[in-house]
Amino acid sequence: MTEQALFQPLLDDERPQITIRFNGTSLQVPSGTTVAAALLASGVTQFRTTPVSQSHRAPLCMMGVCFDCLLEINGQPNSQACMTAVHENMDVRTQKGAAHYE
Repeated sequence: MTEQALFQPLLDDERPQITIRFNGTSLQVPSGTTVAAALLASGVTQFRTTPVSQSHRAPLCMMGVCFDCLLEINGQPNSQACMTAVHENMDVRTQKGAAHYE
């Protein structure tokens, strides 16, 4: 699930840490950041798979344009991780292919 972090925040501040869950695993992440930045800093390199080939994707633009950061956040599929702020006890899951709405 996680590997060595490829993303390092530029600021080494003293922001309080909060707990989120990624695919059932608890992660300590800095408050006041986006889900994408928090996961990348935690070493997560695969956010979703594509619907047709099941290729792995991760954030590219970090500004809401590319849609490669789609995740299921608190049960809501197709959530852009780069545009969503973290909050305590957030439940984040890898999105497999296209989202299915019920």
